[in-house]
Order: sequence, then structure tokens, then C-alpha cells
Amino acid sequence: MAEDRPTGWGGDPVQPPSLDEVRDAAHRIAGTAVRTPLMSLNGQDSEPDIFLKPEVLQPVGSFKIRGVGNWALSLEEEEARSGIATTSAGNTAMALGYMGKVLGVPARSHVPDSLHESKRAAIAAYGVDLIHVSMTDLMRFMFEEAWRQEPYTYLNPWGEPLMIAGHGTIGLEILEDLADLESIFVPVGGGALISGVASVLKALKPTVRVYGVQARVNSALAAAFEAGGPTWIEWHDTIVEGASTPVITDEMYPMLRSLIDEVVLVSEEQVMAAMARLAMRDKLVTEGAGAASVAAALATPVDERGLSVCVVSGGSVDRDLLARVIGEADQLPQVIYHPTSHDPGSTQ
Repeated sequence: MAEDRPTGWGGDPVQPPSLDEVRDAAHRIAGTAVRTPLMSLNGQDSEPDIFLKPEVLQPVGSFKIRGVGNWALSLEEEEARSGIATTSAGNTAMALGYMGKVLGVPARSHVPDSLHESKRAAIAAYGVDLIHVSMTDLMRFMFEEAWRQEPYTYLNPWGEPLMIAGHGTIGLEILEDLADLESIFVPVGGGALISGVASVLKALKPTVRVYGVQARVNSALAAAFEAGGPTWIEWHDTIVEGASTPVITDEMYPMLRSLIDEVVLVSEEQVMAAMARLAMRDKLVTEGAGAASVAAALATPVDERGLSVCVVSGGSVDRDLLARVIGEADQLPQVIYHPTSHDPGSTQ
């Protein structure tokens, strides 16, 4: 890979949201986003030590409605009237389309041309105008700040403070429901979700251990932690596309480095097993990234993680993949421990 590719757009480091900003977001999105419950993971042999935060129950099937909703509802009338736009591999665009309908304005999104047809159709169903580009061109659009030329008001999915504050409402709800929380597992794409959630948890209960979860085949986060800064990785196809990125940006890295205690990498087989378990035992349909947190928690010894919550981030899954996962459930691993996590303070 070329070493001269940019790893950011030259902006200032993104700062964690304050508790007041997150609480304001909670009030703003009330009635738009659902206050999801905590559910015990079914099938645990003893006292439950893994709980689920099922963001698949949101109106658009993912946590994105929290952040996108907070941003959209904060826009001035003139800003919203011009239309709203973003860059997305799926769930952000769906949330944008939903909010476009709420506000009565058009929405559009740049999406990678490798996007599964089912997810493309799901986005279009929300009335979003799709602009298909290669992954290379999509990254160039972001890093060269071509989005500044957007005729619509643009939502930066990687570093918009209002979006991160909206995601932080998940952390508020978790601590309200489970004050004894000891650790949390959160899938990481660009980092907005875990930044919002972790900023709240670290502010209110600093002892909570924050695990960032990514696909083993595509972990720019682990690579960045090992290298001491953002670095590009080779991209591979994965069912965990929502928790995979070719690079962590310069603007997001300092915040992620300060909030995440450990990165856990999960295999395709572990994620498929978690998807099957959630579908059959917990009656939750999840995408790969949505199940990745559960796969990571099951792969981490309980004496290390303690009482845990897994953010089940989304449920936008291709129906053929879901059918294959359930059909092959008996051949998938149930619990596999791979001691391949990466602590920010080491290079395991």
C-alpha cells in the first residue's frame, strides 16, 4: 500500500462530548429514537454476566438514528431546507433518509459501489439518492474535503460532534439500567459510536473497561494502536463491514486512543456463530457488525471482563447471508477464545 496516502483531512482532533451535550442530545432525540432496553443474553449457564443493548430495535434498525437525529434536529431551518447529505456504507444513510422524511427535505449519500444490493435497496427505500463510487474515490472524497462542495448540508460521519453526542445517549441509558457495569463491547467503524458511548462511561464510571471490536481481517484500529498512530491497512471483504475500516483518521485517533482500553478482533466464523445465536436464542436479527460485540464478549474470559454489555449496533443484513448463517449454525463455533486482543499499552 502507498505510504503517502493521507490519514485525515487536516482538521483539529475531535473532542469527546461533554455530559451536558449528551444530556441535551437525549432530550432532543426523545420521540425520534427509542430508549432500548438491556436484555440478558440467553443461554448463559449461571447468573447472567453478558447483557445486550439491542439497537436493532431502533426505527431504522441501528444506533445511527441517535447521532444522525441529534445532528439533523439541531440544524437551522435554512440549513435543512437545502437538503442533507452524508457518506455511508449503509446505516448512516438510512438514518439520514429517515430524518429527511421527518424534516421534509431531500437526502443523498455517497456509498461504496461494493455495497450489497440488499443494503442498497434498503437505503433507497428511505428516499435517499445514492451516489455510487469506488472505495478509493469515497476515501478521496472525505480526505480531500470534496464534501465541502456539497450543495446539501453535509454530515461528516467520522467526526461530527453532534453525531457523537447523540451516540453517547447509549452510555447514559446503560448506566441507568446497570450501575454495576464492569465492561462494554462496542463495534468500531470510523469510531463515532464508541467515542460517544465511552466518553459518557469514562466520565461517570471511570473503572468501566471499554473494548473496541473490529473484524480480524480489517482492523485499522488495532494497526493504529500498534503503530502509535493512523496507518492504512490492506482491505478484505468481510461480513463485518460495519466494524471495518481501511484507516482510522488523524482527527479521531487521539480520542479513540484515550477512551478505548483494549481492541478485540473477531473472526468471520465467530461473528457468524454470534449472529446465529442471537437470531435463534434471542430473536434478534443482526448484521455482522451488530453481532461482533457478542462474539468478542464470548471470546473474552469472564474473569477479565466481568459484568458486560454488548452494543448490538444494527440489523441490516443480507437475507441470503442470514439464511446461510442460520443454515450452517450447527457447524459454527459456539465459543472460541483467541488471546489476540491488542492493549493500547502494548503490541501483543
